[in-house]
Amino acid sequence: MWDLASGKLLRSITDAHPPGTAILHIKFTDDPTLAICNDSGGSVFELSFKRVMGVRTCESRCLFSGSKGEVCCIEPLHAKVELRDHPITQYSLLAMASLTKILVIGLKPSLKVWMTFPYGRMDPSSVPLLAWHFVAIQNSVNPMLAFCRGDVVHFLLVKRDDTGAIHVTKQRQLHLHYDLINFTWINSRTAVLLDSVEKLHVIDRQTQEELETIEISEVQLVYNSSHFKSLATGGNVSEALALVGEKACYQSISSCGGQIFYLGTKSVHVMALRSWRERVDHLLKQERLTDALALAWSFYEGKAKAVVGLSGDTNKRKAVIADRMVEILLHYADRTLKKCPDQGKIQVMEQHFQDVVPVIVDYCLLLQRTDLLFNQIYDKMGENSVAKGIFLECLEPYILSDKLMGITAQVMKDLLLHFQDKNRLENLEACIVHMDITSLDIQQVVLLCWENHLYDAMIYVYNSGMNDFISPMEKLFKVIAPPLNAGKSLTDEQVVMGNKLLVYISCCLAGRAYPLGDIPEDLVPLVKNQVFEFLIRLHSTEGSVDEEVYPYVRTLLHFDTREFLNVLALTFEDFKNDKQAVEYQQRIVDILLKVMVENSDFTPSQVGCLFTFLARQLAKPNNTLFVNRTLFDQVLEFLCSPDDDSRHSERQQVLLELLQAGGIVQFEESRLIQMAEKAEFYQICEFMYERELRYDKIIGCYLRDPVRKEEVFNYIHNILSMPGYSAEEKRLVWQKALEHIEELLLLSPCKAADLVAIHFSEQIERIITNLQDQFLLFQFLRSLLDPREGINQDLIHLPPCISEQFIELLCQYSPDQVLETLKVLEYCRLEEAIQITQKHQLHEASSYLLEKKGDIHGAFLVMLEQLQSKLLMLTQDDESSAEQPLLENIEDTLMKTIALCQRNSHNLDQQQREALWFPLLEAMMSPQKLAGSSQCRYSESLKSLTMQVLNNMAAFIALPSILQRILQDPVYGKGKLGEIQGLVLGMLDTFNYEQTLLETTTSLLNHDLHWSLCNLRASVTRGLTPKQDYCCICLQQYKRRQETADEIIVFSCGHLYHSLCLLSKECGTVTKGLMRWMCYKCNSSNKGGKLIENFSELKKGSGASSAQTSSESLLDPQQIQAFDQLCRLNRGTSRLALLTELSRGHGGEKHGLLSVSHGDPATSSVFQNENFQLHLAPPPLAED
Repeated sequence: MWDLASGKLLRSITDAHPPGTAILHIKFTDDPTLAICNDSGGSVFELSFKRVMGVRTCESRCLFSGSKGEVCCIEPLHAKVELRDHPITQYSLLAMASLTKILVIGLKPSLKVWMTFPYGRMDPSSVPLLAWHFVAIQNSVNPMLAFCRGDVVHFLLVKRDDTGAIHVTKQRQLHLHYDLINFTWINSRTAVLLDSVEKLHVIDRQTQEELETIEISEVQLVYNSSHFKSLATGGNVSEALALVGEKACYQSISSCGGQIFYLGTKSVHVMALRSWRERVDHLLKQERLTDALALAWSFYEGKAKAVVGLSGDTNKRKAVIADRMVEILLHYADRTLKKCPDQGKIQVMEQHFQDVVPVIVDYCLLLQRTDLLFNQIYDKMGENSVAKGIFLECLEPYILSDKLMGITAQVMKDLLLHFQDKNRLENLEACIVHMDITSLDIQQVVLLCWENHLYDAMIYVYNSGMNDFISPMEKLFKVIAPPLNAGKSLTDEQVVMGNKLLVYISCCLAGRAYPLGDIPEDLVPLVKNQVFEFLIRLHSTEGSVDEEVYPYVRTLLHFDTREFLNVLALTFEDFKNDKQAVEYQQRIVDILLKVMVENSDFTPSQVGCLFTFLARQLAKPNNTLFVNRTLFDQVLEFLCSPDDDSRHSERQQVLLELLQAGGIVQFEESRLIQMAEKAEFYQICEFMYERELRYDKIIGCYLRDPVRKEEVFNYIHNILSMPGYSAEEKRLVWQKALEHIEELLLLSPCKAADLVAIHFSEQIERIITNLQDQFLLFQFLRSLLDPREGINQDLIHLPPCISEQFIELLCQYSPDQVLETLKVLEYCRLEEAIQITQKHQLHEASSYLLEKKGDIHGAFLVMLEQLQSKLLMLTQDDESSAEQPLLENIEDTLMKTIALCQRNSHNLDQQQREALWFPLLEAMMSPQKLAGSSQCRYSESLKSLTMQVLNNMAAFIALPSILQRILQDPVYGKGKLGEIQGLVLGMLDTFNYEQTLLETTTSLLNHDLHWSLCNLRASVTRGLTPKQDYCCICLQQYKRRQETADEIIVFSCGHLYHSLCLLSKECGTVTKGLMRWMCYKCNSSNKGGKLIENFSELKKGSGASSAQTSSESLLDPQQIQAFDQLCRLNRGTSRLALLTELSRGHGGEKHGLLSVSHGDPATSSVFQNENFQLHLAPPPLAED
């Protein structure tokens, strides 16, 4: 123990800890007579120093024994001088960290454990760290203990309650991505962390933000590994403590007074936080002025972290920082001007100043130093014209966001001139209306606004600067009134002015300032009165002698009647209990009526807008207006004038709006309906009838209205199907619709039929009887009966005669659609339908019906007769021009006839098939017998068609029969086979193709069967592997039983049994002299009625030795089982069925030619099965 002041050795302590251990830590508490030491055995001792009679003594007391866990880090709580009176200091707290837990104990007044905190499993090589510091939380200062081992830092807050008890609470954890070897508080808000790769991390405790990272590997930090391994005493420490010691550097790092000392192998390094000035100056030295200003502003706002050197209250700190920022800003401005590129493009200079000037302006405004901005800095920027322009443009966003209201007169003047020179007048106007009026030169601004048509700015200056709300209106009226009075169309600019005028008037009457803000409350009544007095002036101030009365109202009505009246309507909403305002209201209404009703230069729409406006005002409950009812009658006469066909829809729409706005109370309803019908205002009639609940009358309105005719169907359907209407009302509508059914059909047969099917299904026969127009009846029946029209056929139940009537009309008006319609028609008597189609000579339709009836031969004869007649026309026609369409017609008829034969040949016997196919073949060959040189042009086509007949009939008629029939023909039987040589050769080629295909298919099937059998053989000859080495019944190992009669039975499922055990469970039966075994577990677990038999392989012998039974020519039960399993895995079309089907082709009815059948497939054919497919992929390799 040394006296550092004199360098004198005070005492040597030899019995402070057990011998043979090294001292890891020794630290004083706040009591200079009390120290704590920790040795390499993991024990902690208290050293109490005393001086008795001049003799220095030391007493040692064990606080923690290493046998209960090795402590490798201790940290007593130290309090600064100003905190020595803190109530918690009297306990002399000590934190200890072992390899598994943390302890906080109190040394005074008596030894007591206040907290034990086990921290679970950690990386055994990580170092436990402890660090105390007093922090301010919730208006109180208390010690906080930081503990870390690995990459997680735990913060523990220690408090003392009123009873004197110590409470430790967990705070937020800090999760890191690196392992720590040291944790040091530098102040209550900032900690410095050292990781295992010797990088320093400065961390803000509250936000857990990493502020800075520094590499300190050049320090060459000294580690305490030798002490932790106790090399001086023989290394008698635990492996765990020695492993921690690899990274231990407790004694090499110390903190004092905001500084941290690092002990290196050759030097000592000191780390400290820079003061706020030093941090700013550091950035300035690097010429990072923008970053320096941002950092200084974060100090100003109090958002910066790890701040050192700022003291005093908030205002004092802000004043100090603001002064420093002003210095930086002035320096920034000087530097910007000095570093401006002297040469080069103007864009380069602009970019240079755009990077800098906005920053200066921004911080001046943040500091609220407009004096600095517009005096010193503006004067500096004025030295360079480009910098000055950029400066002025930077002010725009602050002006528009109302952050900069006041500007010096000189700057404002320069701003106006700059925007004017740049022709950015819209930006200039937007700035003016946001400026404080006192900073503007009013004369200059007004002149500028008039010259450049900046009306918003002009209005703002007049209103705010001179409290003049009338002059802007007068000036705007002078611009838009002359063209309107002359009947000319306005330019786009004049339209914009007119809209601004309307909005301005609306704002003034509503008490709002234009274009933004509000009029001062004391001026609102005065402004309203002035605006009203101005609008209702009898003449303008500079009007000519022939000027019409009320020019301002007249101009606004001509400009936009609807919007002007909307402005007045909004204004009238605010008139509550204001006698003068009510007088203005009545007066302006009288003026409106005088101007519009007594003049003919307003359109019906404009007049209608006026009276709609009046109707709405009169309909209000607190209405005070008076309007002569005669005027409404005059408007009605004007709108319903039958002599005026112009603007018919416009006049009707205006009157409808007038009625809907409440104007109906001003009219006599019967007279209104009479005039509306006379003027053909059917929407008005509908409105009136709907008020009177006369819905049936509305149907006539729809039917007579050319614009809305189609809507009548929806209207009728809604009335008849929706709730809310009485039964009598629905009955009248139903009856009215029935009376007008013919008109509805003329309008849309499809929609009318839909309506009839839903609501008039019982009246269909009556409707059909009453319809005189046959074509209209045909359209109605088609829409009603044809399912393709979309009507639900379940809604209608008609007698068959109606369907036959429809077919009759269909044959007359649309014969091409008869066949397709018959295919979808649901209710039809076949005999009557056949007679109708035969009457109209529709052969295809007759054939279809005969086939549907079951008379296949009759249907065939109809088609054959039609084919023969067309062939006869071909042979007799000398016109080559008609040959091609006729050939196409013959081919079409032939294809339909062949399809008929194909559809029905499957259900006929051989004789009946020949009765179909041979006459068809004869019909095609007979024209060729008569063919001469003149018919050679179509002989090739006929031969091609005949070949198609042969190809198709070969699927149903045996090839010998076809050849015999051809050769028996008188023409070909006399040796003239040259004509049919092509047909015969074609048939033989097709036969060869079919034979090759059959052989190939058979070969593929044989290969497939061979692969399956090989796979089966490999499966059944492979040895079985049991799942366990004991019997599944007696649970004894099969090796231990030595009975000679006992055999080992192994099943394919993997279960193993003794044969005697299986017999005891009746799982073996004798069949044909062979023992058949069943797996006991598999059969007992099967809940179904059918047992699954797993046939085993019988292995003869005893114990572990066994030999397989000799193979025989027949499949044994095990092979049968494996074969069944393989069949299940490769389940598909039966090969036997395939071979049977193929062999059937070699019988008496062998297919002569392979053709695609278009008819119904035979149900017994394997090839027609949708699951049929050939497995032509190469087989997988069998397992070894």
